[in-house]
Amino acid sequence: MTPLSTPGATGGDSRTDYDAVVIGAGFGGIYMLHKLRNELGLTVRAYDRAGGVGGTWYWNRYPGALSDTEGFVYRYSFDKDLLQEYDWSSRYLKQPDILAYLEHVVERFDLAKDIQLNTGVTAAAFDEGANSWTITTDRGETVTATYLVTALGLLSKINMPDIPGIDTFRGEIIHTGAWPEEHDLRGKKVGVIGNGSTGQQVIPAIAPEVEHLTVFIRTPQYSVPAGDRPMTPEEVAAIKADFDSIWDQVRNSVVAFGFEESTVPAMSVSEEERQRVFQENWDIGGGFRFMFGTFSDIATDPEANEAAASFIRSKIKEIVRDPEKARILTPTDYYARRPLCANDYYETYNRDNVSVADIKTHPIVEITPGGLRTADGRTHELDVIILATGFDAVDGNYHAVDLRGRGGRSISEAWEQAPTSYLGITTAGFPNMFMILGPNGPFTNLPPSIETQVDWIAKLVAEARARDAAVEAAAEAERAWTETCHTIADMTLFPKVDSWIFGANIPGKTQTVMFYIGGLANYRAQLAEVENDGFRGFEFTKASETSLA
Repeated sequence: MTPLSTPGATGGDSRTDYDAVVIGAGFGGIYMLHKLRNELGLTVRAYDRAGGVGGTWYWNRYPGALSDTEGFVYRYSFDKDLLQEYDWSSRYLKQPDILAYLEHVVERFDLAKDIQLNTGVTAAAFDEGANSWTITTDRGETVTATYLVTALGLLSKINMPDIPGIDTFRGEIIHTGAWPEEHDLRGKKVGVIGNGSTGQQVIPAIAPEVEHLTVFIRTPQYSVPAGDRPMTPEEVAAIKADFDSIWDQVRNSVVAFGFEESTVPAMSVSEEERQRVFQENWDIGGGFRFMFGTFSDIATDPEANEAAASFIRSKIKEIVRDPEKARILTPTDYYARRPLCANDYYETYNRDNVSVADIKTHPIVEITPGGLRTADGRTHELDVIILATGFDAVDGNYHAVDLRGRGGRSISEAWEQAPTSYLGITTAGFPNMFMILGPNGPFTNLPPSIETQVDWIAKLVAEARARDAAVEAAAEAERAWTETCHTIADMTLFPKVDSWIFGANIPGKTQTVMFYIGGLANYRAQLAEVENDGFRGFEFTKASETSLA
């Protein structure tokens, strides 16, 4: 791969002007750079604090890391030749596969020369007189750009739990979102805190190599098999031959995972038929498939939801042989968090070297030099503590940057009550700033939503340039969009459980809607409607008007 730009490689004065600056070089930042530079002909600079491209797939190198979206739709669709030429060999893509793919895309479109790695953006301020942004990096550089695109990552600001004594631990503490390149867990006593998507991937992956694994569970999660398996060259060829219709289906679906979502209500069929459908999809595997491909109302109707939840509970009882382990692992609330899947998750608890600690009944009291103490007085001796505690999702990374819009108002001030946006892309008071996967964007398989937003941001930039004006969301449009997202969320069961998709995993964070749950097809229709109505809800302001305001 061609070496990417490093700090100081701009070739000129430390203050350089660009048409656009992109923060982040993951799925969103890479495509945004391509779109603005290669298709719109703009001068663009992308910055990323990591030592390589890939975003979340650069940092999340923990054992077992993979996307829980099937590989044939966990990729870009904008280049048909790329779709035909790039192969894959398993149903789900592992972290090294995804990272290699993104590195290939960077090289294919000659993007490396405009990506500056090992460089974090620490501040960005809007200049109302010039209708431009001044961006400051942790390398002491200051550059200006007309447009600022934040591709900060939906799940990238790691959530470090504040556990008393955490600094006293003699062993190693590792967060799955910052996994070290060198690690060796063989023969060690390991504790894992967290059993969400990441925890369910890392637990089966490390159990065979550690001396003993203790999983600390506060909120048990519903999970189904991933159904991962090798893909034959013939299967891949058949998918490639059908990519046009596959991507058409994805863009016109709800969750964009590449399967046909059910239109059949769960209670409209017999109990026998429900069990057959659940079993069929359990055998195929996939969390979103199980929630949205079985019946149409699992996420909206309590009775249908309980039918699915009961089926999964029965599988836990059937698979996990130790009754006490099974009890701790069995959820009793709604099946209404982000739907999970994993390879051999429940089966792993049948291993003699794997135990489970119920920290809902006996919470963690403190971390000691030699391990972890729970409220029942027990000290769990550990050599390594793995924090699979997730992320401060959606807006977490925004608060880590001194981001200031009109009147010097910071994003933290603007979002003091809750993070909001118009269409998940812009927010009032921050002209010429565009967010990829900003608050209240679509709740879907991410690459198709990223492409949708990047394509639309490019249209918005082109419109602003044609008008020779800055563009931003009108406050009223943002309020209306937020209300729309609330209304749709309240039609589902998702708000009825504590979940990271509403910010419930971060102590002190306001629990609020952070996604548009209406589906990708409806989201794309909303964007088209806004565009066809002359970019309704946006305000275009010339620099002279701004400075006189």
